[in-house]
Order: sequence, then C-alpha cells, then structure tokens
Amino acid sequence: MLVVHHLNDSRSQRILWLLEELGAPYEIKFYQRDATTRLAPPELQAVHPLGKSPVITDRAETIAESGAIVDYILRTYGGGRLAPAAGSKDFEKYNEWLHYAEGSAMLPLMLNLYVGRLGEAAAPLQPRIDSEIANHVGYVDRSLEGRDWLMGADLTGADIQMSFVGEVVRAFGRIDAYPNVKAWVERFQARPAYRAALEKGGPYNLGPRT
Repeated sequence: MLVVHHLNDSRSQRILWLLEELGAPYEIKFYQRDATTRLAPPELQAVHPLGKSPVITDRAETIAESGAIVDYILRTYGGGRLAPAAGSKDFEKYNEWLHYAEGSAMLPLMLNLYVGRLGEAAAPLQPRIDSEIANHVGYVDRSLEGRDWLMGADLTGADIQMSFVGEVVRAFGRIDAYPNVKAWVERFQARPAYRAALEKGGPYNLGPRT
C-alpha cells in the first residue's frame, strides 16, 4: 500500500489532500519537526537521502518532490481524474502549474522566510524579495480571475500542488492584496477532502483560520 511519510506543518499535507480527493487507499507514517530548529528528524533520511517531506513509498517505488508525487499518484490511482488528458489543449498549462509551484513561486516566499530571521541585516534584500512576491502572487491572482480553479471550472492536481503557495502567502499576512487567491484558498480549504486530510494528518499551522 502507498505510504505517505508525513511531516507536520509541511508540503506533505497537500499529498494527503490529493489522496482524499481520489479516495485512494494509503497509510501515514508520522514525523515531527524539531521543536527548536523546526527541521525534519533524521529518521526521514532512512526513507530518502534528502531527509525531506513529502516522500512516498509505494511497492518498489520511493518518490520525493511534490510535483513528481502528484504526477505519480494521478497516473497510478487517478483513473483520469484531476488532470487533463496528456496531449489535450489544457495539459501543457496544467503541467506548467505543477512545475511552477516549486520551481518559481515558492522561491521568493522561502527567501522571505529565511531572510526575515536576519533582522536589520536583511533590509537591503527585502525590496527585491517583496517585488518578486508581488510579481508571482500577482500572476496567480490574475490567472484566477473569473474562475474557481487554476484550470477553470474544475479542481485539478494543479490546485493541490499550488495550494501551499496560497497558504504561505496568507501566513505572511499578504493575502488580502490578492482577492482571487484569497477566495481560492478559502474555496479549497472548505472541501470535504481537504478537511478529511487535516483530520488524518494532524496539526497543520497553515490550515484554515478560525
């Protein structure tokens, strides 16, 4: 059976959500961040040399990287759901979103997280980081104009892969500037499968705000 090696407060939460949307069978193996450093525990290195989450094991396969995991799960368990057919007019844009999430969109957000810990030493870098966040989140916001989901009327793996981006933007207190992103985050967090994944995955600081 597919096993999700799940780290608290991490990108692996969206893999649980994907599996809940599909109704696919899976197990969770839990890992906890160090309370002081917030780093993943060394036990994850026994699963994959990078020692990061998400990572899944499924039969003889061990797969890291969220985009690769989403792609594998949908090809293996999706039955044609949550993704345009390969070769269709929508597939390339869908595939672009899968890679964009971690390839470009998360970079300025992660820089903002790490540089923010430097205090005044970060001041020279902050304007460029802010500019890049506005550039990328603005692009996502415009892409959601007039539609519920990134690919149009229906949820796809692109929304699940990109969900962490929207949640981090909100965690940084910037989401009100992007009303389409804000509505999209609220929309996907209201889905029953998302809520079921939260219940199974445990505490998730980026989850719904009450």
